Amino acid sequence: MYNNPEQFGRVAVLMGGTAAERPVSLRSGSAVYEALKRKGVDAVAIDVTGSPIEALQGVAVDRVFNIIHGRGGEDGVLQAVLEVMQMPYTGSGVLASALSMDKLRTKLCWRGFGLPTPAWTLLKDQGDIDSCIEQLGFPVIVKPAQEGSSIGMSKAHNREELVASYQLAASYKCDVYAEAWVTGQEYTVGILNGEALPAIRLETPHTFYDYDAKYHANTTQYHCPCGLNQVEEAKLQELAVSASQVVGVQGWARVDVFIDHSGQAQLIEINTVPGMTDHSLVPMAARQAGLDFDQLVWRILATSCR
Repeated sequence: MYNNPEQFGRVAVLMGGTAAERPVSLRSGSAVYEALKRKGVDAVAIDVTGSPIEALQGVAVDRVFNIIHGRGGEDGVLQAVLEVMQMPYTGSGVLASALSMDKLRTKLCWRGFGLPTPAWTLLKDQGDIDSCIEQLGFPVIVKPAQEGSSIGMSKAHNREELVASYQLAASYKCDVYAEAWVTGQEYTVGILNGEALPAIRLETPHTFYDYDAKYHANTTQYHCPCGLNQVEEAKLQELAVSASQVVGVQGWARVDVFIDHSGQAQLIEINTVPGMTDHSLVPMAARQAGLDFDQLVWRILATSCR
């Protein structure tokens, strides 16, 4: 149990990075840094604009609070650097970070363990468009496999839109896949130290919970309590914990799930460095569980002491 801020030593809050989610990471990082300072932790904010090795060079710290979203911070690369440096850090290790950042490999792990996730097909090039239509029909959602915050995602209702969606996702230079569209209610479940936080149900007038709905729109509604009864929410939380355990998550994470019109839960993705902005979901769920923002940040930092 960690009650004294001096037990953490000096903490580097790594934020920014070079991925598409850099602006969000800077906002998350600033919020985390301010929370640590309020809790009396000796923290230093570091904006990583290139190599994390260079960013940490000459900086004497005892551990890292990693709040870099996306590739380079959430995909195992930074975790590997910190492992080599023998530097304790928040969040998951190399393997879980790499797997979870790759939505395709995550879905394969879930399917292999028998967990539910929507049907999908890999789009290697435009030659796969017709087979995708044959397998999944319409509508579908097309995603770059290694981007977060819904970046590069779009919904397709016909062949022309599917081609355009593929081209958009392919511009992010990673695997692209189409996933069967799930009609139902969208939920997210935060995981803190192996336990599920209260579920949140999301509502947006947008086509889906896209980047704008997540970080800018005032029309997105967040329901916490989520509206499920106690048994249903416990079942959803249990599924989220299982989904995180399958890929080896440690520390904290957030699992996104749909419940379709038949009542079947469908796992969508897992985030191992979730947002910590004023629009973010893990802080919202933590408040429902009785943890304010500063307490949540403290609890996450404490997981680096494993």
